[in-house]
Amino acid sequence: MFKALLYAAVLTGLSSQLSANEASNYSFDGPYVIQDKSAVESSPQQTAYWICNSKLTSSQVSEHSLKRPENCGNLPEPILTDDVKQVMPDSYTEVKKVVALSDVHGQFDVLLTLLKNQDIINADNNWAFGDGHMVMTGDMFDRGDQINEVLWFMYQLDRQAKAAGGMVHLLMGNHEQMVLGGDLRYVHERYDLASKLLDRSNDALYGEDTEIGQWLRSKNTLVKVNDVLYMHGGISSEWLERQLTIAEANRLFRANIGRPKAELKKDELLSFLFYGNGPTWYRGYFSDAFSEAELDKILAYFDVKHITVGHTSQKQVLGLFDNKLIAIDSSIKLGEQGELLLIENNKLIRGLFNGEREAL
Repeated sequence: MFKALLYAAVLTGLSSQLSANEASNYSFDGPYVIQDKSAVESSPQQTAYWICNSKLTSSQVSEHSLKRPENCGNLPEPILTDDVKQVMPDSYTEVKKVVALSDVHGQFDVLLTLLKNQDIINADNNWAFGDGHMVMTGDMFDRGDQINEVLWFMYQLDRQAKAAGGMVHLLMGNHEQMVLGGDLRYVHERYDLASKLLDRSNDALYGEDTEIGQWLRSKNTLVKVNDVLYMHGGISSEWLERQLTIAEANRLFRANIGRPKAELKKDELLSFLFYGNGPTWYRGYFSDAFSEAELDKILAYFDVKHITVGHTSQKQVLGLFDNKLIAIDSSIKLGEQGELLLIENNKLIRGLFNGEREAL
């Protein structure tokens, strides 16, 4: 009862700051696709839950398609497929073109505008990048108020890219790690209503029994495409001292994502990977103490020419150390604009929000 009153108070307060249309959108959410408890593994049944005008409704998933209920706003109607939940390789060569971006944080409209202006998607929000690869280096979750719109859109692109001979690499960021592990301090208040009506905490809305949760848990944390290594935060020199491989780290992340922080901290290797100097949290590249000599050792260890990271906010896509290090968190999370990195014919390009392109 208290949470319902609190949510109503939040809506009342927001209505003075938002337009009537924007405020009403807080009463619509979903879909949350959850596997039925009674389903057997050989014949799983799923139910899609929708919040329409602050009321919970549900529909059975039929032949992998979801039909949005009537009078339920403009919520996503995804086509489901097991193909996007398969664990994919974490190293690729001879990829002709790559687009990379990061830290969307629920800013769905900015994401769509940027991708349309750069011809990555078409006017209908569908994949238009052919056999190219897209790398999203984490942090779709938290802060913003269109998280599910971003998630289902990326799910759609994942399916469409594979069908076109391309690939979407959705890497684990620290905020995916936080939400799936139950650290909900940055979750937007829009999602309080879903937790209340479905009687699930926000992390459980993306649990192992959900379509989005299973999809996210199949993904890598690091990927190597041609001569570039991508991850959310960065690779510290401690990684080299531990002589870790990309494959081992990805396996450990998938096996342990969602475990409580206290448990992960008890294991020395997992504590390193998930926190501190690990690849989802590290910010050392942007310290005055970090040197090009240290970076060169890391590049040599992985046999790459560039490392590309998000996590640490910039005003634009930024190349450091003669573009050996590329920072792609262009502050999309502020909800105003953003940039992306394009790599075509071995050329590094800034894709600007207005559709223009400049050499990095």
